[in-house]
Amino acid sequence: MTVRNTNKLKLYIVDDHKLFREGLKLLLSTQDFVQHIYEASNGKEFVENLSFVDCDVVLMDIEMPEMNGVEATEVALRMKPDLKIIVLSMYGDEQYYYKMVDAGVKGFVLKNSGIEKVITAIHKVAAGENYFSEELLINILNNMRDNGKNEPDTPDSEISEREMEILYYVCLGLSNQEIADKLFISKRTVDKHRANLLSKTGCRNTAALVMYAIKNKLIAI
Repeated sequence: MTVRNTNKLKLYIVDDHKLFREGLKLLLSTQDFVQHIYEASNGKEFVENLSFVDCDVVLMDIEMPEMNGVEATEVALRMKPDLKIIVLSMYGDEQYYYKMVDAGVKGFVLKNSGIEKVITAIHKVAAGENYFSEELLINILNNMRDNGKNEPDTPDSEISEREMEILYYVCLGLSNQEIADKLFISKRTVDKHRANLLSKTGCRNTAALVMYAIKNKLIAI
């Protein structure tokens, strides 16, 4: 049995723009927590090579030739269900957000974010949390206000005041322990409230719960 060094991560950058890909690789390669960085220029190349590599976190572009990020994510998670994928998003990609959430991504980062936000996203997602950049949340919210196409959903049962409080911090990207510390309650209590939120809203995961909260204007960003 081999023991992995938990402080080091193997990353996979999937993006069809070589300059962006190489720039991101250069910035991340200077970080102490990075062990190795793989690259692919499209989703097809990524999934074809995925069986032969061992990686922890994938940084996935959405619009690419051959196979886009949505399809690549779906295929990759069928191959490796525990793989953690972060979307590299641009303004105008809103049509894909729900598809990527349904596919099972763990985070979204805008491509024009600073490297420190990309690093934060990688750390959060590698630790089992979700990450949504605040700019992205505002972007999604504004887009929904502008097009007015999305009818609000009704939760299966009423969301309590405490659950709304938990939901707010979930949308800010806090972990259950961080939420517990903020509210002076136990992590187990937060775990229970979070599970109740998923059950009441019919969401499969935290990323979907964040999208639900934005769509139904349950939180103010």
